Amino acid sequence: MAETPVALLRAHARHAPWNARGLAAHATALVDAAGLRPTNASARAAPSARAVRFYVANRLLDRPDGLGTSATYGYRHLLQLLAIKIRQREGRTLDAIKAEMFEVAGDALERRVAQSLAPALGVGADTTALRDRAGEDSPLAWRRLQVADGIELHVREGGPAARDAALIAMREAVRAALGRVG
Repeated sequence: MAETPVALLRAHARHAPWNARGLAAHATALVDAAGLRPTNASARAAPSARAVRFYVANRLLDRPDGLGTSATYGYRHLLQLLAIKIRQREGRTLDAIKAEMFEVAGDALERRVAQSLAPALGVGADTTALRDRAGEDSPLAWRRLQVADGIELHVREGGPAARDAALIAMREAVRAALGRVG
């Protein structure tokens, strides 16, 4: 699979629009899967719907479409929220992040976020030879896909579920579910 991190990040746009909670969960799953280690307590905290509204009120995130419980957030909001959490985990303050957000154009923001999340965005599926459970001697090829720290999916090669698009969809569905549980 030779897709770039930007193209893989753009695939997340199909999950939009989100409400504040869904946006926070999606961003959390991506940042956690990238393995970015937080430097302080505010960076360690997963974004919540309340945090999303705080970032909007403080002009770190663009205003959503709609108001109140009908407010929806799109791909640009996801990029902004990811940039905030990534920069927080790098030790930046919200004031510094806010100043950066005004200086960075959309495509540069997207490239910066994609580069930071590259390990989490790439399918990175390894092929492993395993023996059939029935004891047959012919090895089976499996694709191993890291979803998050300590969580992997294993999919047998050759079936429709082993296609790159299917693997990405499964990985993102599991990450989104993990975000809802937390």
